[in-house]
Amino acid sequence: MLWNYNKHGVSLFSLDAAINIAFEPAASLSCFVPEVGSSIWNMLYASARVSQRSFWLPGTLMSKRGSVQTNLEYATARFLLSALGLLPRRLAVGIGRMLGQTAYGVSRKLRRTGERNLELAFPGLSRPERERILRGCFMSLGRQLGEFSHFSKLSTDNLRCLVECEGLENLDAARAAGRGAILFTGHLGAWELSSVALSLLGHPVSFLVRRLDNPKIERLLEQARTRFGNRTIDKRAAMRPMLRILKAGGTLGLLVDVNMMAHEGIFVDFFGTPASTTFDLATLALRTRAPVIPVFAPWEERRQRFVLHIGAPLNIEHTSDEDEDVRRLTSLFTKVIEDYIRRYPDQWLWIHKRWRTRPEGESDLYKPS
Repeated sequence: MLWNYNKHGVSLFSLDAAINIAFEPAASLSCFVPEVGSSIWNMLYASARVSQRSFWLPGTLMSKRGSVQTNLEYATARFLLSALGLLPRRLAVGIGRMLGQTAYGVSRKLRRTGERNLELAFPGLSRPERERILRGCFMSLGRQLGEFSHFSKLSTDNLRCLVECEGLENLDAARAAGRGAILFTGHLGAWELSSVALSLLGHPVSFLVRRLDNPKIERLLEQARTRFGNRTIDKRAAMRPMLRILKAGGTLGLLVDVNMMAHEGIFVDFFGTPASTTFDLATLALRTRAPVIPVFAPWEERRQRFVLHIGAPLNIEHTSDEDEDVRRLTSLFTKVIEDYIRRYPDQWLWIHKRWRTRPEGESDLYKPS
């Protein structure tokens, strides 16, 4: 039955979500720049791993976590955030975008993944058009790094200079019904900023996280996640806390656009190609009858702001066929994300192997021909 909950199925609005879906093995790093574009948070985590090689730490420390490694990783991450945070926001964002641009040029493996994804999603586009989109993806991640370095300075006053909110009344109305609300999004635009902005607007969000191996960096990120009232839930034991939150009328946030292992997801079309997708959002919506609301925060160049789009609740239809309900809803949620990516193609995480898991009998779509 597809109805069974899967505690490993999804990361939700987490600051470390991109770390777990789009990075190269740390042991393969030879310098800072090649892996900087893998994700904004991997810029912090992987750069610290890189510094181990810069100082020629013994191999035992490279393969086994110890206090020296933990402290070095933390110091590197803290330095990068502090240095960018001391700069004016526009300059920090500019430097972040420059790092993303540099990463595009040197991170061959990630670039190959992105190129393959764009071939699958947009087969009709020319190679230069796909290159433009992929370059924008790296620069978008760099922008988020610069923005994150200034999260500690955010307030309800200066939030308006950074984020424009559209559709907050949809969330207000959903919460007023008393069944809580489930927000879902994808790795597009400033997905990390969404939960921070919502908490500043009076709607704190609870979300799942995968705790990092480095406890000091984990605490650093936790402070940023929860500063304005948001709450994190360890994904290893998440279902009961999520159900309690919804029962109490709270708000959950889910990221649902990552590849799942075969036993963790179901296949639905994503840009016309079957992709293994978490069904947790669908089962949670069907079980709790909480309203499900799409939320996205793309950068709008014309407005020079991120625009937080809060959509109207989607229609969640129940029938006597639970498996089919789950499949239909999962397909619906995936189509909503696809539509947003088509509107803002250079702001999605193309460096993630979204089609890595294949239906039985199909070959690896990322295997070099």
